[in-house]
Amino acid sequence: MNLFEETRFVMNKYKVHAKKSLGQNFLIDDDVVDEIIENSEISKENLVIEIGPGLGTLTKRLLDSAGKVIAIELDESVLEILNDRFKLYNNFELINQDVLKVDLNSLINSNLNDSIKKCKIVANLPYYITTPIITKLLKENLNLDSITVMVQKEVANRLTAIPGMDKDIGAISYYIYYYSDAKIVLDVPRGCFIPSPDVDSSVINLKLLKEPRVKFDDTEFLFKVIKIAFSQKRKTLLNSLINNGLCSSKKELEDILSSLNINVKVRPEELSLQDFANISKKIKP
Repeated sequence: MNLFEETRFVMNKYKVHAKKSLGQNFLIDDDVVDEIIENSEISKENLVIEIGPGLGTLTKRLLDSAGKVIAIELDESVLEILNDRFKLYNNFELINQDVLKVDLNSLINSNLNDSIKKCKIVANLPYYITTPIITKLLKENLNLDSITVMVQKEVANRLTAIPGMDKDIGAISYYIYYYSDAKIVLDVPRGCFIPSPDVDSSVINLKLLKEPRVKFDDTEFLFKVIKIAFSQKRKTLLNSLINNGLCSSKKELEDILSSLNINVKVRPEELSLQDFANISKKIKP
């Protein structure tokens, strides 16, 4: 039985369907699952947290490779399926909760020990909540080794873009670049899911850095500046920061940019992460 047939069987047996409100699309391609597992580089020394396991397609392979798998699932209608499928696995734990409300720091630290030494995140993320989840995973300074997730292809390009070098960037690009080395490891056509989504997907891998990419003592302020800069992306950096009250006068900000050898007409997407750090140091109250 291939993955497509298995998925159909499970859906019919338990009378479940993909919920559009939760962004559910069930993966049915065996080769894609193999690639995700391979690129995650999972071993028995790893704790894996899977966000949104759905029917357990990826979970099954993760359990065979990892020391322990903790699946966090919001949808109550699939809990019976997951518990039934994996009741014989002694390395499986299921949490019925919104991942954005889970204390991941405590969860991870309480499960690491002499035999399970590193935690990795692996997930097929719902498109509508990709950015909040990834932001949480990075912002909370978790004891993570890597994050391997499937996201919308267009979003993947933005998440893995290098600030100051690539054009397709947003505030989230700087956030990810600050904390990790990110790359696209696999493109996944829409036909690899049921129901088929309206867009293609990509799997990205984030290797967490031991130290942040730039040194700045107030990360919250740095990303406040970046977020404000990109809130009015069509405007110049100067106008965006002035309009939001981050500088007392246009002349003051022009002088700051000039002192850093940055063109006063620069747009946010032209700046590197270090550029933003330098500007933030100058304008911080």
